[in-house]
Amino acid sequence: MDRRMFVAAAAVLCLSPAMAQEKVKLVNVVELSGAGATAGTNWKNGIDIAVAEINAKGGILGRQIEIVHYDTQTNPGNTRAAVQRAIDEGTYAVLGPVFSGPIGASMQISQRAEIAQIVGGEAAGLTKQGNPYLFRTSLSQSAAMPKIAAYLQNDVKAKTVAVVWVNNDFGKGGRDAILPELEKRGIKVVADVSTEQGQADFASDAIKVKNANADAVFVYLNEEESARFLRAAKQQGVDKPMVGETTLLGAKVIELAGEAANGVKGHVGLSIDAPVPAFQEFGKKFQQRFNYASDHNGLKGYMAVYMVKWATEKQKKFDKKGLADTLRGARITPKDEPGIMIETKIEQNGDLDRESFLAEVVAGKQVIKQTLPMINP
Repeated sequence: MDRRMFVAAAAVLCLSPAMAQEKVKLVNVVELSGAGATAGTNWKNGIDIAVAEINAKGGILGRQIEIVHYDTQTNPGNTRAAVQRAIDEGTYAVLGPVFSGPIGASMQISQRAEIAQIVGGEAAGLTKQGNPYLFRTSLSQSAAMPKIAAYLQNDVKAKTVAVVWVNNDFGKGGRDAILPELEKRGIKVVADVSTEQGQADFASDAIKVKNANADAVFVYLNEEESARFLRAAKQQGVDKPMVGETTLLGAKVIELAGEAANGVKGHVGLSIDAPVPAFQEFGKKFQQRFNYASDHNGLKGYMAVYMVKWATEKQKKFDKKGLADTLRGARITPKDEPGIMIETKIEQNGDLDRESFLAEVVAGKQVIKQTLPMINP
């Protein structure tokens, strides 16, 4: 394999040779280039903040973390190779990737090795395959879509909706999850618009949406494509409410879309603007270190490392298989581990349950309007 596809970086303190032997290695397999670069870079940067914090406080059970980042280039084949390389190199756990397609292509590798893989993907199907070593850092589509459909029904008062989605695992999973929820509530889909990952021109899609004359538009695209669609919709004069999930209201989307993002509404699982002091403090640390605002992926990467820390300290030893066993079915509170930031319940299948939020973009900033409770407290 071409070694140039990897971007490797280590974040460790200066240690003596004897102490260096006591490091614990974590490998982050993530999208640092290609279509997933925005999400993957935020995820990586969140990880780096967590690793620096933990190492500065003595590490995990007295061992410093050695973090290595491998760039998958948002390519499923590269992702499989990178996960295998991480396992061959003795990683304690695999962190990443973020995009659902590459996760689906690689997660069997970590499963066969009985090593926990902590990911940023939200596609509902990922945790329906019975993999006991896969863990999310965000709510799945199965948990988010009922909340969005209820919002469309109760707050937007929509009777008809145009659905715009990206034709990849993430987008298809979201579409498949939202359609039955809309049907349950008597909301008719009058336009079902498929787009492509990496698509540059959304003018024709915006025209389709405008001609459908739906009461609202549900947008489920990756970050950069979301911004392009919002700009195209504004140019075509689409004046219906734009509603989406976490991605649509992300910092990068707001930055790239400019005024076209104002008024966008939706459900967000994680946000540095949420009324959670730990989220806001993380946002300040991220801004200070990287000179831009973190999106939800930065929070997810940060929490992934603290999930590893909590489970290791819970089992009081470094046991790769035991790490997954300890995470499965766990409930972690900020009192137990401040780095988890918000009470988080990990289901047996690796899904998460925790509070989430309804938000709106106002004057170029994400504003949280409502806090939604856990599904199964």
